[in-house]
Amino acid sequence: MKLTTYIITMIAAIILIFNITKIDFAEPLSKNSFPAVATSISAGCAILIVSVIRISLKIKDLIKKT
Repeated sequence: MKLTTYIITMIAAIILIFNITKIDFAEPLSKNSFPAVATSISAGCAILIVSVIRISLKIKDLIKKT
């Protein structure tokens, strides 16, 4: 499970970086940039969710040890 969370984080980070390069910062919500903005936000959320899962697994392991 730990390896899976790291793999998902890396894939989401690659998607985030790729889509940030596609955003037109002059008009970020224009027709061409909106999919890149939406996907960047989604990738950021995925990284956040996987981080929460990783932290909860660490807490679970600490509780089992005591």
